[in-house]
Amino acid sequence: MDNIGPRLEQDLKVAVSRLRQLGVAVAVNELSRAIGDHSPFADEVDAIQANESREIGFATRELLVERVKRLSGALNRLKEGEYGTCVECDERISPARLYAMPEVQTCVRCQDRLERLGRRFEQDERRSLFAVSDNGSDD
Repeated sequence: MDNIGPRLEQDLKVAVSRLRQLGVAVAVNELSRAIGDHSPFADEVDAIQANESREIGFATRELLVERVKRLSGALNRLKEGEYGTCVECDERISPARLYAMPEVQTCVRCQDRLERLGRRFEQDERRSLFAVSDNGSDD
């Protein structure tokens, strides 16, 4: 675990680099459409593929931004001497977990609990949406 700082910094550099590349690729793609052929898409499949590609780019960018935030947070925790301690229960995070995901903030037990709470919240949200739909109104 002695080399965790350089590893976090390298992972951060890679993520930021990928984020920049993705931004440039999206800009080039948009620019080529703007100055290129102005004819409508040959068919709906082309439009669907273009939209799908754009959505994948947005999702990838969002994931990279979140990873950059987590890696930056891990570097801050390392500098403050709090790296490797669960932010939920203050217990040590297992070295195997930190090795697999150096930016992780929670131990396995707390992560499991958070995911269960998240799933429960999503189920409650779905139930309330269906209840509104079944009633025919949204009051």
